[in-house]
Amino acid sequence: MLEVLSDIDFEIKKGSSLAIVGPSGSGKTTLLGLCAGLDKASDGTVYLVEENINVLNEDERAAIRNKHVGFIFQNFQLVPTLTALENVMIPMELLGKSQARQTAMNLLTRVGLGDRSHHYPSQLSGGEQQRVSLARAFSNEPKILFADEPTGNLDDGTGQSIEKLLFELNHEKGTTLVIVTHDLELAAKTDRIIQLKGGKMVSDKSTRN
Repeated sequence: MLEVLSDIDFEIKKGSSLAIVGPSGSGKTTLLGLCAGLDKASDGTVYLVEENINVLNEDERAAIRNKHVGFIFQNFQLVPTLTALENVMIPMELLGKSQARQTAMNLLTRVGLGDRSHHYPSQLSGGEQQRVSLARAFSNEPKILFADEPTGNLDDGTGQSIEKLLFELNHEKGTTLVIVTHDLELAAKTDRIIQLKGGKMVSDKSTRN
């Protein structure tokens, strides 16, 4: 059996931000998937919002993700047949929240897309699609947000505006933030950086003096 990660041990303080960095193939995305309950570790224990998710089945892990977790992906992962507004509403509708449409509209306005709410993903630029995914990620008021290369498909200027929005929203909502990135400048904006190499943690440093 191929061992992708080993000897990984860390915890994340509530409301803080953490970057996971390392070369391609070092296990960054695998680690994010394990932390978020998208994958199940073959050994060890993973706690997500104080719940041991290794003992849960897929449906139980999905229920925790729906309620407590937000995601931002490099390739946006918007539903192409839904409008920007409908994409942002999805997590709230899964939870049966009232006023989902108004909350989604408020979030789209917050990320500068109030006038693009009825456009489909194919009618939006990459930066606009990532703004929609940002709004969607915060729509269920997550306790923790996982971002996998959130600016990886964007040009520098667009990427910086997305970074700014991400940290602003994260600060406003008091969300715990975990970012997987190749971008060391982005990583330096978080409270702490964990570096992986060959599936192992080689450093764990605070960026705050």
